[in-house]
Amino acid sequence: MIKYSLSYQTFVFDCDGVILNSNKIKTEAFYQSALAYGELAAQALVEYHVANGGVSRYKKFAYLLDEIVPALPDEVFGPSLEELLEKYAKIVLDGLLSCEVTEGLEKLRSKTSNAKWLIVSGGDQAELRHVFNERGLDKYFDGGIFGSPDNKSQILEREINNGNIQQSALFLGDSKYDYQAANIAGLDFIFLSDWTEVKDYRDWCKIFDITSLASLNKLSS
Repeated sequence: MIKYSLSYQTFVFDCDGVILNSNKIKTEAFYQSALAYGELAAQALVEYHVANGGVSRYKKFAYLLDEIVPALPDEVFGPSLEELLEKYAKIVLDGLLSCEVTEGLEKLRSKTSNAKWLIVSGGDQAELRHVFNERGLDKYFDGGIFGSPDNKSQILEREINNGNIQQSALFLGDSKYDYQAANIAGLDFIFLSDWTEVKDYRDWCKIFDITSLASLNKLSS
């Protein structure tokens, strides 16, 4: 378990459940988008989504079409991958533009003014950049805002190799995948619990000796 401090050269943030209170928005969007295939399929996709927090929508909808739908008891026809992605994006965008932003962001930025900040998210990159621009949040992230279709491990490896992520570096996330990606990349990690959908996070953090805080506001104070 790390003793957290504000002395890192680079801070890497997940978006959903860390910067924005948007996990429930995306969970509902997956359900509504898949409902054309029936409630069984929609619920199965939600379960897969929650179990694979931080993984891109592209992979999740591909799983719906390749694994969930073929296993349904009756043959069902519904929207294509592109149509699913389009519906999902429409539902999500409205939510991202209006949901709660974490407290303490500006305070934390002022306390880490010499550090570089990045967003590394499973969300769509173009969508993320639009939302952060519209909400005036992009000004904090001088290291860039990155998302899918590249996954988090790919983004971290690329940004480390091009010198954008300098050690020492800290990843702040709310999913098991965030921890795995940070660990592979050699970044310290703190789990943020207030908005997470990881139900067993307390036991999981204890098993892996992971530092857990309620929110970024706790880090800034």
